[in-house]
Amino acid sequence: MQTVLPLSETLLKKLPDPTYVIDRSRMKRNFAVIRNVMDETGVEIILALKGFSMWSTFPFFKESGFVQSTASSLCEARLAYEELGCPAYTYSAAYDENEMEEVARMSSHVTFNSLNQFHRYEAVARAANPCISFGLRVNPELHSHVQAIYNPCSAGSRLGIMACYLPRPEDMPKGVEGFHCHALCESDAEDTCHLIDAFEAHFAAYLPSLKWVNFGGGHLMTRKGYDLDKLKARLKAFRQKWPHLKVILEPGAAFVWETGFLLGRVEDIVDNGDVRTAVMNVSFTAHMPDCLELPYMPKVYGAIHASADGAELATDPADGEKRLGDYTHRYRLGGNSCLAGDFMGDWLFKDELKPGHLLLFNDMAHYTFVKTCTFNGLRHPSLCFVDTDTDEVLYRRDFGYEDFKRKLS
Repeated sequence: MQTVLPLSETLLKKLPDPTYVIDRSRMKRNFAVIRNVMDETGVEIILALKGFSMWSTFPFFKESGFVQSTASSLCEARLAYEELGCPAYTYSAAYDENEMEEVARMSSHVTFNSLNQFHRYEAVARAANPCISFGLRVNPELHSHVQAIYNPCSAGSRLGIMACYLPRPEDMPKGVEGFHCHALCESDAEDTCHLIDAFEAHFAAYLPSLKWVNFGGGHLMTRKGYDLDKLKARLKAFRQKWPHLKVILEPGAAFVWETGFLLGRVEDIVDNGDVRTAVMNVSFTAHMPDCLELPYMPKVYGAIHASADGAELATDPADGEKRLGDYTHRYRLGGNSCLAGDFMGDWLFKDELKPGHLLLFNDMAHYTFVKTCTFNGLRHPSLCFVDTDTDEVLYRRDFGYEDFKRKLS
C-alpha cells in the first residue's frame, strides 16, 4: 500500500529515512507572498532564526532578496553574520557579559529586555560596534488567545517592559532608538491589528523620538485564508501616522509554512488491548517536541485523525477527497524512545500498516530541528533540501554517532 504523497517516487528513492524534507518550490510561493507585503507597505520582513535556521537554504534566501534576520543568541547572530552575510537584529531575555562584545560586533540592532541590561551593556556594545542601534523590548499588555506557554503578555511575564515601568518620554535614555514588541504566535491579521492598536495605546508618546519599531513575529501571512489586505492596510496606516519610523516584522513560521515534511518508517506493530500502535523510526519527544509540549497535531498524509468529523476529512489537497467510512484501520503512532508518552494520537488509515511502510508528517520545517535532541541516543533525522518541481536533492546532511557523542562531552 502506498499513499499518494507530495513527493514523487523518483524523489523518495533519493531520500533516506528518517529525514526532514524542505521543499524549495513551496518556499518560493511563501517568499512571493512576503515580498508582496513588503513592496506594498514599505515594511521590512526578516527571518526569525529561532524558528528556522537551516543554513543550507540561506543561499536561496539571499537569491530571493531576504538577507536580514533576527537572532536570539550569540550562536544565531554568528550564523546570520557568516551564512546570510548580514548582521542580525538581536534580542535576548538576558545577555551574557562574556558574549556581549561579540554579539554587538555581529548585530546591526541589539534589543534589551530591561533598562538594567541596557545600562549595563550600552557602553560595551557601543565600543564593539559604534554603528549599532539599541532598542528596548516593551510589553503591550495584549489580551490574546495565544497559549500560556507562548504568551509574553501573561501576568508576571519576564519578557518586555510594561509602559508603567518606563521613564517618562522626556527622560528616556538617549541611546534608545527603537521599541521591540512581540506578542503573537501563528496569528492572523486581526491579531496583528490588535497588537498595533495596543502598542499605540501604551507607547504613542514615545514614538516621536524613536527611529524604528519591531512588531515581532507570529504574523502567519502565508497561511491559507490569511487576510493579507487587512494586514497591509493596518501597516500602511501605521506608517502614514508615523512616517519617520522604520517598521520591522520578524516571522519565523511564515517563511517556511507548509514547506517541510518529516519522512518516517513503520518499524513494528504492537497490540495492547484495544490499542494498536505503529512504532516508527522517529520520536515525538526527540524529533517533534511540539507534538507533546503544546500539543501540536501535524497532518499525516494518507490518514485521518481519529477525532476528525465528517466536515473536515481531507488532510491535504494531495490526498484528494476522503470518505471516513473507507478508513477503518486505527493506529496510535508511537515513537521509538523509551518514554511511555512518546506517541501522538490515534489515526485512521484506509489500509493496514505494516513494517516498512513510509509515513509523511506535514508542516515540519519550523520549530522542529531547531528544538530536537538525541534522547536515548536516537539517530537524528537527516536534513534534505529538495525541489519537488524538478525532483532534485539540493542538499543532504546525515547525522550519526559522532554528532551524538560530540554533544555530550
